[in-house]
Amino acid sequence: MAIIIGIDPGSRMTGYGIIHQKGDTLRYLDAGTIRTDTKEMPERLKRIFNGITRITQYHQKYSDEPIHAAVEQVFMAENPDSALKLGQARGAAIAALVALDLEVSEYTARQIKQAVCGYGAADKVQVQEMVCRILKLDVTPQQDAADGLACAICHAHSSHSMNKLLMNTTLRGRGSSKKKGRWRLTEEDLAGLK
Repeated sequence: MAIIIGIDPGSRMTGYGIIHQKGDTLRYLDAGTIRTDTKEMPERLKRIFNGITRITQYHQKYSDEPIHAAVEQVFMAENPDSALKLGQARGAAIAALVALDLEVSEYTARQIKQAVCGYGAADKVQVQEMVCRILKLDVTPQQDAADGLACAICHAHSSHSMNKLLMNTTLRGRGSSKKKGRWRLTEEDLAGLK
């Protein structure tokens, strides 16, 4: 069980989505945008940092479950100035998460769309629709918030796959024995899983 915070960084609007993962089940907790309605870039970065900090601290305060964070990676935009601003916004979000001692995973936009839509070149409307289906939402979140939720869903799928891989490795690893074509855990394996 874990809480996953997904961040879609932007210099004017940073989307976030928070979900709860329990095994294969994903449940919506929160989503929204941090708006930075100002011309000055340092002030925008401060608002992103403070917004991410406030949201994360709220969930840390009211949950005993571990919190994981996922952030969309910067793509190379045609406009270098836009790419630089996006990178700074992303840095402010990552700094806020790391300052709260969270480990941050990073995913490309293609990885996120592939995990949510099954197609790495899906558009924003497709991402919104699939986020609603996966999380069983009655109301469609704003695009940046949906992108934050999609990032969290991508991390959930990725971490769940890694857990299955680790479990299979443990089952076939040291101390396991094969009897009649089946793997069985030894007491040592079971102790290692606790």
